[in-house]
Formats: sequence, C-alpha cells, structure tokens
Amino acid sequence: MQDPMLNPAIPSPCYVCEEAKLEANLQLMQYVQQQSGVEIILALKGFSMWSTFGLVKQYLQGSTASAVWEARLGKEEIGKQVHAYSPAFKPNDINELTSLVNHISFNSLGQWNRYKDQILQAGVSAGLRVNPEHSETETALYDPSAPGSRLGIRAKDLVGEDLTGIEGFHIHNLCECDSFATERTIKAVEQKFADWLPTLKWVNFGGGHLMTKEGYDVEHLIETLKAFKQRHPHLNVILEPGSAVAWQTGTLVTEVVDIVENGDQIAILDMSATAHMPDVLEMPYRPEVRGAAKAGEKPFTYRFGGNSCLAGDAIDLYSFDHKLQIGERIIFEDMIHYTMVKTTFFNGVEHPSIGIIRKDGSFELVRKFEYQDFKNKLS
Repeated sequence: MQDPMLNPAIPSPCYVCEEAKLEANLQLMQYVQQQSGVEIILALKGFSMWSTFGLVKQYLQGSTASAVWEARLGKEEIGKQVHAYSPAFKPNDINELTSLVNHISFNSLGQWNRYKDQILQAGVSAGLRVNPEHSETETALYDPSAPGSRLGIRAKDLVGEDLTGIEGFHIHNLCECDSFATERTIKAVEQKFADWLPTLKWVNFGGGHLMTKEGYDVEHLIETLKAFKQRHPHLNVILEPGSAVAWQTGTLVTEVVDIVENGDQIAILDMSATAHMPDVLEMPYRPEVRGAAKAGEKPFTYRFGGNSCLAGDAIDLYSFDHKLQIGERIIFEDMIHYTMVKTTFFNGVEHPSIGIIRKDGSFELVRKFEYQDFKNKLS
C-alpha cells in the first residue's frame, strides 16, 4: 500500500493532517470526559487548524485563547465555551473579550482589580492564574513554575486579599507530561491553595496532559480526576490540552532541493527549520523522519538543512537505506501541533501549504500561501 504522504496531489512543502487520526484522539478525549466528569477544551495556542474545527467541536466543549484573535477564532469556528488567559490584558483587549468569552483568567491581582467591574458587569466568569510552585517540565523554556516565573500568582501573595468575584483558579505547569505528573500537580495545588478551593466554582488544570500518546495511562488520569472531584464536588474541572488533540495526526511533507558536502552530506530541503519548525532549534529536539534512522545506523547519512540564509538553519543527522535524490520526498512526523502555529515568512522561504487527508483517503488542499501573504504581513 502506497504511503498516503507520497500522493502526487500533495504539494511540497505542506502540512498534512490525517482526519482519521485526529478523530481517534478526539474520541479518546470524549471517553476521558465521560468517565471522569471533567470538561476538555482545545488550547488554540497548540492547534489552530480551523479547517478541522467542524470535527473538533463534535467532541470538545470549546476552546481557550491566549489573545483576542484566538478568542475570536474560537468563537467563530468552534463556538460553545470560550476561555481566555494572557500574562497581561490591555484595556482594548478587555473591551473585545467581554463579548467573546465565557471565562477569563487574570495573571495578577493588579489586572483583576483593574478590570473586575467591567468583567462582572459583562457576566464573564473570572479566575486567577495561580502558580503552584511545582515543576514537572524538564525544559526550562516551557516551565511556568520555574523560579522567577512571570506566570501565575503564588499562594503567599493571595493571603489577606479580597477575592470577591473570583470564581475559578487556572493552573498550568505541565508540558507533554504523563498522568502521574497531573496527580502530583493536583496534590501541590490542594496543599498550596486549600484555603481558597472551597470558595471557587471551577478549577482549570491547563494543558500538558498528553493523554493521546502511546503508553499514557488514561485510566490513571481518569481515576485521578474523579478522586479530585470527589474531594471537591462543588468544583467544575476543566482541562485544556493543545498537543494531545493533534498528537501524531500529521506530517510536514518536504523535498530535497540539493545535496552538498562539508564533512557531512547535507540535503537542502524546501523548508526552513527556523521558520517552519522552530521548536527543533528552540527546545531543541530531533524530529522523526519517515523511513530514516539515527546517523550511521543505515548506509547513507545526511544532515538536513533549511533553505534560508540563517547559518544555523539545520536539523540533525539521519541515515537511509539508499542515496537521497533531488526531488525526493522527506516526511517529518508529528508536525501538526505547536508547529503550524509558530511558522513565519522569514527570509521569504516558501511557506508550507496546509492540507487534509480525509477519512475516505482523499486529499484536500485547504490553503496554499502566495507572495501576497508574505507581502501583506510586512509594510
């Protein structure tokens, strides 16, 4: 059976989401909701491919936004619940958000006090992002609970404060973590914020719950959430994963443009790591490539280079059973979550198109970027 990513209808470069895999993830999340009694919403910061939202809204309870534009996208394309959180809101943000969102979480008491009259008048449920000072994330760049973090209010800074009008707490300290990290986080929250939990209506345990990853203990997550709800039956519990929704649901299809040698054999691709998969350089991490192995494990080893002028626009070494050819497809796995949302037009490198392999196996090109898209981003 031919690899569906080799379909000649798929242009290069192109992000390709597989609808059947996305629905399988959503069905698992529906199961978690049904068994645990929690609500799961989509974190748009991790997955904003709105051409799939007709499917997403069949399973999830809404979306959560980090800015006005995301909130508007969630309202227009998913509907249902719209939540919002940002490290800081400007007055114009609040003016727009009050007509878009059902829940809003503030990062500081100063922000809450500045906007609370407007929020309460609009009937929006208000929350505070709190910092449990409990780290579970290995990469410092993605650890909201690291010392000196600007994200969330510490328990000691809430003591003696008037929280009248606050209905919820928002906690986010996970990044692609397992269910046991969730359990430890919940314990930390209960220890740090025991005095306030009885006064709330909801608690949002954020994202980072990678429940769709192979090997994740879904039943343990369900039991952990059920136990928390039994201890706090008055609280509505919300999760807002981003990665888990689109985990392993698609690829970035690229092709070899040239092969050069400078110690290593270097295959130049029709994409850019810095512009089209920036986490490869920022975390950093080594993306999986279909049919490839680590350097030296197969007869022919290549380093992949992006097609921009940035000297460091390069990816790790990969080995293949055969010599790569100009025009050959290189398929990067798991590129749908947190990758598409971070792309740029840096250096004018052709921006990957966006497509979907439908459940019937057909390919639909939903977006192709043109020169005018590049120009309109500039001035």
